[in-house]
Amino acid sequence: MPPSKPVRSEKTLHDVSHEAGLYPVEAYEFVQQGLAYTVRKIHGICKDEGRVMRHVSGQELCEGIRDFALNRWGLLARTVLAKWNIRRTNDFGKIVFALVENGILQATEADTPDDFREVYDFTRAFEREYRFEKLI
Repeated sequence: MPPSKPVRSEKTLHDVSHEAGLYPVEAYEFVQQGLAYTVRKIHGICKDEGRVMRHVSGQELCEGIRDFALNRWGLLARTVLAKWNIRRTNDFGKIVFALVENGILQATEADTPDDFREVYDFTRAFEREYRFEKLI
């Protein structure tokens, strides 16, 4: 989902959030941070990030966002996301494609909102499968 070339948009995340009306600006910021986390996790750190396309699929992004949220909030991740009206992986797709439609992100021709459809169940992904790390 990251752009293959520099993206120029006159709109801010606040503008996109306000126009879409579905999610607060914090949700858009979180998805962008989750995208950066996922790209680094899959492709590693790139010294010249502005000139290299480092694509991730919708499913990879959903998995990365889950890891990012669990690392940030632990068992509260699902609660925080729900506060922002994010209750399914489809919501990540709606946010990503709102950013694409407004020129903030770019997608390949093969990317579709369906790539985000029901990638995982939120209850299972954020609660039942959460593993506590042992502190030694």
